[in-house]
Amino acid sequence: MTPLILRLDIAGSPIRWIPWQNAVNLYAREMIAWTAGDSLFTFHGGTSRLSGERSIVKINSIIAVKRSTRIKHGKRTIPPLTNRELFLRDAYLCMYCGSEFHKNLLTRDHVIPISKGGIDRWSNVVTACRYCNTKKANRNPEKAHMPLLAVPFVPNWAEYLALSNRRILADQMEFLKNQFSGRSMLLLSN
Repeated sequence: MTPLILRLDIAGSPIRWIPWQNAVNLYAREMIAWTAGDSLFTFHGGTSRLSGERSIVKINSIIAVKRSTRIKHGKRTIPPLTNRELFLRDAYLCMYCGSEFHKNLLTRDHVIPISKGGIDRWSNVVTACRYCNTKKANRNPEKAHMPLLAVPFVPNWAEYLALSNRRILADQMEFLKNQFSGRSMLLLSN
């Protein structure tokens, strides 16, 4: 199974993961501005009626697309919040007791409960085991006498892409790491 290709805008900001078929299409339309990374994939196409030669396309693992900007591909600057990426951000650790759990035993806890005016955003949610989430109940961590072990943070787009892909190549991860913020130490350890 071929890994996903990291698509960048012309300035080198990561946009999204794309399948190799989309990358081949971009190469064929001459939409690639520049490439990066050590990984190179070769795909063979059909045979030309005129020349009798089989087509070959070589694709880098990281591609920058011409006339491509983050705004064009979505005005979203804050990545979408899902439990999968939240649990990965917090390294499957309960942010109250510090224990590591399987994803099926974890929950999304709102630091400031929604009923108390909290919102469902990266900066207000942490990973919690079921026991700690129930114990904290509808209270702030201070009132529940359950201090947080780490401050919740909003991952930048590069951090989010690293969280959202399970099959990142070494050169892709190295490229993304250069854009990580200092608060994403859990991401760097994976």
